[in-house]
Amino acid sequence: MAKVDGGRLFARALKREGVEQVFVLSGGHVMPIFYGCRAEEIKVIDCRHEMSAAYAADAYARVTGKAGVVITTAGPGVTDTITAMAEARLQGVPVIQIGGASPLKENETGPLQDMNTLEIMGAATKWARKIYDTRRIPEYVAMAFRQAYDATPGPVYLECATDTIAETVEDDEKIYYPEYYRTTAQPFGDPLLVKQAADLLVNAKCPVLILGDTARFSAQYPEAILELVDHLQIPVITQTMCRGLFAPETHPLFRMGTVGLRALREADVILALAVCFDFRLLKGRAPAVNPAATIIQVHPDITKIGYNTRAQVGIVGGATGVAKQILEEIKSITPPKQETPWVKRAQELMQGGLKGYIEGFSSDTIPMHPGRCAFEVGKFLAGEGLDWTVVCDGGDAAQWIKAAVYAYRPGQIINYGPLGTIGTGAGFTLGAYMASKKPILYYTGDGSIGFYPMEFETFLKQGIPVVCVISNDSAWGMIKLAETLRRPEEVKKGHVANDLSYLFRYEKLTSLWDGYGELVTRPEDIIPAIKRGYASGKPAIINVEVDQRNMSPVTKGMGRT
Repeated sequence: MAKVDGGRLFARALKREGVEQVFVLSGGHVMPIFYGCRAEEIKVIDCRHEMSAAYAADAYARVTGKAGVVITTAGPGVTDTITAMAEARLQGVPVIQIGGASPLKENETGPLQDMNTLEIMGAATKWARKIYDTRRIPEYVAMAFRQAYDATPGPVYLECATDTIAETVEDDEKIYYPEYYRTTAQPFGDPLLVKQAADLLVNAKCPVLILGDTARFSAQYPEAILELVDHLQIPVITQTMCRGLFAPETHPLFRMGTVGLRALREADVILALAVCFDFRLLKGRAPAVNPAATIIQVHPDITKIGYNTRAQVGIVGGATGVAKQILEEIKSITPPKQETPWVKRAQELMQGGLKGYIEGFSSDTIPMHPGRCAFEVGKFLAGEGLDWTVVCDGGDAAQWIKAAVYAYRPGQIINYGPLGTIGTGAGFTLGAYMASKKPILYYTGDGSIGFYPMEFETFLKQGIPVVCVISNDSAWGMIKLAETLRRPEEVKKGHVANDLSYLFRYEKLTSLWDGYGELVTRPEDIIPAIKRGYASGKPAIINVEVDQRNMSPVTKGMGRT
């Protein structure tokens, strides 16, 4: 009878799930899994830091809608991913982490890299388990995917000791490979509640639809969202993971993004699909939201219904499935609406929300306004870079670029979630490219670029066409600027721990790989520099000097709280 080791069993189980690539960092405890992946023709993509590998798995999931997989060695290899897994947890992204562990046969003897990583990862993920029997590896992999993909998607952690991975067993029927072990659709909503929602929306004068991040992985009926929006002529506020998912943002009703939040002040009915009313939506409370508005909240997680705010109609179910139900009910009640005065008013409110950004976009000051830097990049992306993926990193830098670009397809704009995790950009760039094979515009600040700059070597090795634009204000700008509003008396004494080296020459890093780097100080030079960087055929860095005195509207809001 043929023998098979645990590493090959892991790879077989991943292959059966349709996994085509895994993100890793070399480590002795898990090497048999890498060999198994090679044998099963699963691409093994190695990074320079486990955190980047986990961020890459996250971005891969956001772009493809399928779970990303990261494999790490024992001890510090596992703990190095904690922040990335917490980022995926709060954003609801299905990421599978397989972590190594010290040998079971050496328990309580102080072996290398021995620690209780299972308990640690249990706090950062939605589900964490350890495998003790080599033959059961495929079963546990199936469990992990089922948990990651359930009604409330998120990251999971699966641990296996190195001797369990390396053990060889008989390759026979005692090894169980689960089949048809999870649903592929989220539940529909209660029909009576759906009818209530439809009646409210049909009779609304000022309706607003909010698409929450969780809808990214509830897209069984994507056409229902667009049809519902067009039928009702309802303006849409879209959180990051849904940008470009259901319609290109050139669609007039999908152009509000989060700058359309002002429309919530005047809305009479709010349809919140897969939305968690956290700080990003100002917790759904007055004065941000009209206190007289009726809120219809749809979410697969019952604990999110009525979280932080009221939900007069709370429907437990998948976003697109319930949207389809509501649409069918509405079509039986009323024909498609024509454009209403409310649509025009909502767009006016959106323009009001953009005002602070537009002032920056049009600024001609030198040193350059950070908004103008983002605007020039946005111009490139609206032209020659129309199909590029945009990775947004940094604090204030990310706020400017998110407002300056449009999404035309799912996963085109990648940004960290409510954990506020800066430094995600390098890993997100890797994962987004491996998922889509489209060029990357990696936009970041001079603080965030410092987290994982050696991933540029990974970009080079993987042949990733990436142009990194650094909005360089020589500071941890978001915090520095917010502190001038929050604690002006302290700031008068001088800033503490908020300054970085003045105009540090990050573009010179490209000399390490004979790539293209350029320092830019004038707005008209940004687009030509991006083109030169892309034409070089190697990872490029465009280092743009910006004025640290200009803060985004988001940072102004932070400074007032």
